[in-house]
Amino acid sequence: MINVHSYESMGTFDGPGLRLVVFLQGCNFRCKYCANPDTITLKGGKPTEVEEIVRMALSQKAFFGKKGGITFSGGEPTLQAKELIPLFRRLREEGIHICLDSNGGNMNDDVKELLSLTDLVLLDIKEFNPDHHMILTERSNAQTLSTAAYLEEIKRPMWLRYVLVPGYSDFEEDIIAMCEHFKSYSMIKRIEILPYHTLGKHKYEALKKPYLLEEVKENTPAQLEHAQELFSRYFPEVYVN
Repeated sequence: MINVHSYESMGTFDGPGLRLVVFLQGCNFRCKYCANPDTITLKGGKPTEVEEIVRMALSQKAFFGKKGGITFSGGEPTLQAKELIPLFRRLREEGIHICLDSNGGNMNDDVKELLSLTDLVLLDIKEFNPDHHMILTERSNAQTLSTAAYLEEIKRPMWLRYVLVPGYSDFEEDIIAMCEHFKSYSMIKRIEILPYHTLGKHKYEALKKPYLLEEVKENTPAQLEHAQELFSRYFPEVYVN
């Protein structure tokens, strides 16, 4: 059984083309800006059979075209890697393109097998500087960077995604250091800069939890353009999503 939080049909922001996005329950990071705080706890969600998700994907396959498919997001999907493996195998049998949106902070044999069945990994780099990453997520980024290296090793295509949070992840020196670290990676096909937003703020109120970035303003166009320019010095495909 897969523990599903929710679905989004015809998504256009989580991988190429039109996609069915499956949000899974449970996350190992504690990002201060998390837009889906209701997905963090392992409890909750709806236990769902593999074939139910396969049927849903097949019902939308006609809309996927050549580029679209299904994306697993969260939460953190790799926390359910063992359960997802048979689902990914079934989706591959049906010729459905699979994206995995992951923070890269979880690795074991099941995750490795899951990655081998994935067509494209959307790897979320929260911050490159380890101290800044800890402040932003309460977790280390060491495994995330190791996961990127592993994806490069097994020749698995990835898009790097970077949320630009003013005062937390918009440091020029950190972005440049990150680019220097990844500049030789042939499997990085695209960089996506995700603007910081407060669309999930109301969820914290509903959960009676404090929103920790109350003082942070959304990005200005100039901030986004500057980050895009920095990444574009190293990578040919850089987009503000």
